[in-house]
Amino acid sequence: MKILHVYRTCFPETKGGLEQAIRFITQGVQHYGMESKVLSLSNDSDKNYYFEGTQIILKKKVWEVSSNGFSFSLIREFRRLSEWADIINYHYPWPSGDILSIFCHSNKPSVVTYHSDIVRQRFLRILYKPLEKYFLSNVTRIITTSPQYLATSETLKPYKEKCSIIPLGIEPESYSSTDVDNMTKWEGLVGKGFYLFVGVLRYYKGLQYLIDAAEISGLPVVIAGDGPLRLELEQRAADKHLKNITFVGHVSDEDKISLLTLCKAFVFPSHLRSEAFGISLLEAQLFGKPIISCEVGSGSSYVNRHDVTGFIVAAQDPDAIAQRMIMLNNDANLCKSLGEQGNKRLMSLFTAQEMARCYAEVYKELA
Repeated sequence: MKILHVYRTCFPETKGGLEQAIRFITQGVQHYGMESKVLSLSNDSDKNYYFEGTQIILKKKVWEVSSNGFSFSLIREFRRLSEWADIINYHYPWPSGDILSIFCHSNKPSVVTYHSDIVRQRFLRILYKPLEKYFLSNVTRIITTSPQYLATSETLKPYKEKCSIIPLGIEPESYSSTDVDNMTKWEGLVGKGFYLFVGVLRYYKGLQYLIDAAEISGLPVVIAGDGPLRLELEQRAADKHLKNITFVGHVSDEDKISLLTLCKAFVFPSHLRSEAFGISLLEAQLFGKPIISCEVGSGSSYVNRHDVTGFIVAAQDPDAIAQRMIMLNNDANLCKSLGEQGNKRLMSLFTAQEMARCYAEVYKELA
C-alpha cells in the first residue's frame, strides 16, 4: 500500500512536534508493508531524497501569505503523486493542502490528520472558510489527536461522524541516556530539582504566567528554548528582579535529556488552543516527571491527567501554577508517584509504535 503525506514542512528539514509525528507514522507503517512519500515545501530549492525509508519530495516555495506557502510546481508534483498513492494523508491546518486536494488526479481515499484549529488569523479565516468546508466535507476520514480536541473544536462539529482519535507518540528508544560529563555540566549551570519548560517561546505558550508563578513561589525555574518572545520574556523577568529564572536558549537533544533528568517537574503553561497536544509532555513523562499544565480544552489535558500524572490548573492563573509548584516541592513521594503514573500512561498510549499501528489500521480499512 502506498501513502502520500502532504504538509508545509517535514522532518528532517524542520524538527517540530508535528514534523516528528509525520516521521514516526511513515517510519512505523513500513512494518505493515506500507510505503510512504512526503510532499512539502522548501525555502531554497527543489529537493528529492530518502530518509529512514521514506521519500521526501520538496518543491521550492515561490510565495507565502500568513505562513502559508505555495508554488505552481507543487500542484504539478501533487497531481503526479496522487496518481501513485493509494491513500492521501493531509495534515491540517495548511490551506495550501486544501487547495491541492482540488487537483487530485482521481478519487482516492483521503485522511486528514487534524492537529489544531486555526486560532489567530481570524480575518483570513473568514475568507478561507468556504475552501475549508469543501475540503473537510470531501475527505474520507478525519483523525484528531485527542478526545478533548474533538469535543471542543467548533470546526469539527459538522464532521464528527467521520472522525477517529489517534494520539501522537514518541519513540522512547531514541532518548538514549546522556553522558556523565554533560549531566555534570548542566548541574553546574542550573543545579537540580528545578521546574522545567522546554519549547519554542511563542505567543500561546503562556510563559509570562510561569514567570509570575516563579515570582510568587520563589522556586527555581529553567526555560529552555528560543523563539520570537525570548527578549520580551527575559525583560519581564529582569523587570521583576527575579534571580530564580534561568533562560538557557535552544538546547540539543542531549542537553534536553540532561535537563529532564535533573528537573523536579515539568511546567506547561500554554493558555490558548493553539497548543493542541504538547509532545514535550510525553518527553517529561518518559523521564518520570510530574506535570503542571493548563486547561485549554486540548490534548494537553489528555496526556496529563489531573491528580494522576500531575496537575491541571486554570489557564492564565499564575497563583494556581505557583500553588502546585510549592505542593510538589514539599512532597517528594507525591512527585515520585505522579511521575511513575505518567511513565506508565506514556508507554501504554503514546508511543510511536502504537500511533503507527493505529494509522496502519485506518489505511487498511479505507483501502
